[in-house]
Amino acid sequence: MNPSITERLAFDGGQPTVTKTFPWPVFDEREVQAVAGVVRSGKWGNPDCLDEVEAFENAFARYCGSKYAITCVNGSVSLRLALIACGVRPGDEVIVPPYTFIATASTVVEANCVPVFADIDPDTYNIDPKAIEAAITDRTKAIIPVHFAGQACDMDAIMDIARRHNLRVIEDAAHAHGAAYKGRKLGSIGDVGSFSFQSSKNLTSGEGGIVVTDDDELYHLMHSLRNVGRIEGGQWYDHYNPGCNYRITQMQAVLLTEQLKRLEEQTQTRNENGLYLNELLADVDGITPLTRGHGETLHCYHLYIFRYDAAAFGGNLSKAGFVERLAAEGVPCFRGYPHPLYRQPLFQNKTFMCYALPDTVDYSQVYCEVAERACKEEGVWILQHAMLGTKADMDLFAEAIRKIQRAVRAA
Repeated sequence: MNPSITERLAFDGGQPTVTKTFPWPVFDEREVQAVAGVVRSGKWGNPDCLDEVEAFENAFARYCGSKYAITCVNGSVSLRLALIACGVRPGDEVIVPPYTFIATASTVVEANCVPVFADIDPDTYNIDPKAIEAAITDRTKAIIPVHFAGQACDMDAIMDIARRHNLRVIEDAAHAHGAAYKGRKLGSIGDVGSFSFQSSKNLTSGEGGIVVTDDDELYHLMHSLRNVGRIEGGQWYDHYNPGCNYRITQMQAVLLTEQLKRLEEQTQTRNENGLYLNELLADVDGITPLTRGHGETLHCYHLYIFRYDAAAFGGNLSKAGFVERLAAEGVPCFRGYPHPLYRQPLFQNKTFMCYALPDTVDYSQVYCEVAERACKEEGVWILQHAMLGTKADMDLFAEAIRKIQRAVRAA
């Protein structure tokens, strides 16, 4: 029997469940006037006047509970600064998860090091500490745990592993602005925390990045690398380290300063909506939200992720088909990565630019079962700006999923 007219999916010509839009970024005249003030000042670049950049860096460091913060042009560069400052050398191994954006691993290659992929936990989609331990060799120098979707990694376990093996920990917190683990802001726990301010991120200036640290030596080195190798107190045309111009502009700094004032309230809203949506979806057969209770004290839900089981939706509706129907119902969603990072051409082909990867490294032989399943069959993302909606919006998101299930079961 076919669904009734009122139950017809939007994908099939029916009315969408969600008709509201969720604009991002959120801004008002405060951001407009802040940028206009910089424009009128005529001091647009970082060397012209450091006041606005330093003011934001200091405010973000305080927010994270870190001693230092250094801005840069994007989150990829922030990872690269951290890696180089942490002392990796060509051929060193850096352990990374396979379920993350390419920059987590490609910056390792840029630093002439070898990414080693350790599988993720099926309950959180974060790197599994047991897989980290199994991946360590005498060439391992660092771990980059990614707080994926804003969910905190198991940082106690990761820091314990790092201490026992004398490894550096660089937190990739590109998704994790404002989130916390056991009361500590993410990014402030490892040796360095790296953040992105790209346009989709929970704190944004369109592009940009930042690193935070408590380590004096790492701070001074990253500060130099960010500023063409200059050192604080040195001459303008004296260059001590092989850095580049990775500075942000005054306009980005004032945008970020205003956006930071909104971040805590937005994070609380996303966290509360995530908890509520978990409750709503708990009894939906075939839908399993990623779990809480692993040490996170505040989840910023850059993504709200659930696992999809096609068997509960008639067995013939693929993840891609489900996401198409959910998007048609008006839920801002995405199917996520098509495959784990090690399947990217960069790693499968090992182009001439990957000269630091030894011949013994063969990514065609890498297989991370949980990450493969997350990419191909399970992982569905609801985007962060939608998590700034109301509880009524969360009700509609859950109803859209139930509507799809009723429709495919009735077909």
